[in-house]
Amino acid sequence: MKKYIVIVVMACLPFLKLQAKVFDAYSMPRTEVVPIKNSVNGGQYELLIKLPEGYADKPKQHFPVIYYTDAVWQIDLLSAATTFLMDEVILVGISWQKDMDEQMLSASGAHLSRFRDYTVTSSKDLKRQAKYQFGKANEHLAFIRQDVFNLVEKRYRTRPAQRAYFGYSLGGQFGLYALLAHPDTFKYYILGSPSIGGSVDYLSMLLDKKNNISANVFISYGDKEGRLSQHVDTLLTKLKSSSQSNMSLTHEVMRGDHSQAVPMTAARGVAWLSQHQSTVH
Repeated sequence: MKKYIVIVVMACLPFLKLQAKVFDAYSMPRTEVVPIKNSVNGGQYELLIKLPEGYADKPKQHFPVIYYTDAVWQIDLLSAATTFLMDEVILVGISWQKDMDEQMLSASGAHLSRFRDYTVTSSKDLKRQAKYQFGKANEHLAFIRQDVFNLVEKRYRTRPAQRAYFGYSLGGQFGLYALLAHPDTFKYYILGSPSIGGSVDYLSMLLDKKNNISANVFISYGDKEGRLSQHVDTLLTKLKSSSQSNMSLTHEVMRGDHSQAVPMTAARGVAWLSQHQSTVH
C-alpha cells in the first residue's frame, strides 16, 4: 500500500511543480508608467503612456495624443481600438491620485479621487461632500493643462494642436467641463455617457458665457440609460441651439446600459477621431 502511494505521488510531481510555478506578469508593449506630481493640489499621480509601434524608428515624426482619465479602466479598450483603427497615436492615461489617506482608499477604493477631480459641482449632502470633496474639476483641469501637457510634450514627439480627450461617465462630465470652460484644452472630445446629473444648469451657464467654441465633439450614451440620457439630451439641445458655429457635434446612441456601452463607445469614438484626423494635413 505504501509503495502504491509513493508511485502515485511520484507520478503527480510534474503536475504539482507546474501548479506551483510562478509565471511572469504580462506587461503591455511600448507602455511605461511615469510618476507626476500635481502642482495644484500637491498629490501624486501616474501617467500610463503607450507609444505607437515604430515610434523609435521615426525620429522626425510627431504623433497625435489621446489623453484619457480613469487610466487603468480604459487603457485596454483604447489600446485595442487604436491598434486596429488608429495605430499611429500616443495614449496618455491619467491615474487617480495615488497618495490619498489609506483608510479612505481602503473604504472607497483606489478610484476615490475621481469623485473630486472629475466633478464640477459640490453635493448638497454635507456628509458626502465632506467625504468626497466633489466639484474640483477646475483644479484637475489646471493640473492637466500645466503639468501633464508640459511633461508629455517635452518628453515625447507630439502634435499639441491635435490633442484629443476620452472620458467616460464622470470622466465624460469632466470632459464637458473642459470643453465649456477651456475649449482650447483639446481639439477633439470623445465623451461617453457623461454623468452630469445635477450639473446641467452649471454646464449650461458655462456655455452661455462662451462667445465661441472651436472643437470637434463626439457624445454618446447607451439606449438603456434612461435618466442619464435625459440629462445629456438637455445639454445637447443647448449645444445644438447655441451660436457656437465652430463646434462640430456628433451624437450616437449605443446598445446597452451604462457598463455595456463602454467598449462600443471606445471603438466608435476612436473610429470617429481617426476619420477626423485623417483629413488634417
